[in-house]
Amino acid sequence: MGKSNHFCRFFCNFARKIENMLIYPNAKINIGLHVVERRKDGYHNLETVFYPIPLTDALEIHANDNGNDCDLRVGGTVLAGGPEDNLVMKAFRLLQSEFPDKVKGVRTSLVKQIPTGAGLGGGSSDGAFMLKALNERFSLGLSAEELQKHAAKLGADCPFFIENQPVLATGIGDVFTKISLSLKGKTLILVKPAIGVSTRDAYSQVVPAKPEVPLQQLIQLPLSDWKDAIHNDFERSVFAIYPEIAGIKDRLYDLGAFYVSMSGSGSAVFGLFDAPIEHIDEIFSGYFIRQRTLD
Repeated sequence: MGKSNHFCRFFCNFARKIENMLIYPNAKINIGLHVVERRKDGYHNLETVFYPIPLTDALEIHANDNGNDCDLRVGGTVLAGGPEDNLVMKAFRLLQSEFPDKVKGVRTSLVKQIPTGAGLGGGSSDGAFMLKALNERFSLGLSAEELQKHAAKLGADCPFFIENQPVLATGIGDVFTKISLSLKGKTLILVKPAIGVSTRDAYSQVVPAKPEVPLQQLIQLPLSDWKDAIHNDFERSVFAIYPEIAGIKDRLYDLGAFYVSMSGSGSAVFGLFDAPIEHIDEIFSGYFIRQRTLD
């Protein structure tokens, strides 16, 4: 009897672990960003490289025994808006509307560690990972291509996080071309001040123009040449309005980075190094700061 009870407890605990899903949506950085032209619809065509980085949120999904809805709880970084504004909730609503007989209620806990308003794609990643998790949990059978089409309904950069591999992004940041680029073993230092950059500010001094050398060609250069060759067009506007962000870039170069850039339209700035930097938290005291070795 004792052995039977022991086996039952083991089996129940094992089943509970399968029932609950814990996943880690990751951030991305932009390597280079060119504003190529203004479109007739008012948006802009861009070219940039999306590169995944090991800075993550935590997303846990449980069965919801009390209904057929998504009960979303968010912790960590304070987010604007309510649960219905969150891309995790929108991802649930999207798939439940398409598969009402399969997608059942879930309780979802999201712990935010990727800073918002930073150009790191944290919200987009959360939404994309929710799509992947629901696809697996409810055996929807959606392919990566189908998941990308669903993700595009959540946001332009959301589809990137489905396959989560380096890409050249064009169009409005929604057309992806796979590229061969590896920063494995390099050290990434990410710094974000307590500043939010509006889209209006980011575009304020941008003059759209096709680059003389396409970004896809520039990233083939030796890493030591990136500093003088690969640029983010938004830095001109943002640095003029927020010199503190420009100062972070200068400081990272002073510390020995071979390439430093603002990610997207900011306000996070990342530096790429050959080795970790000691006491980096003290150097950037008062800022959001993370140091990671890239996979």
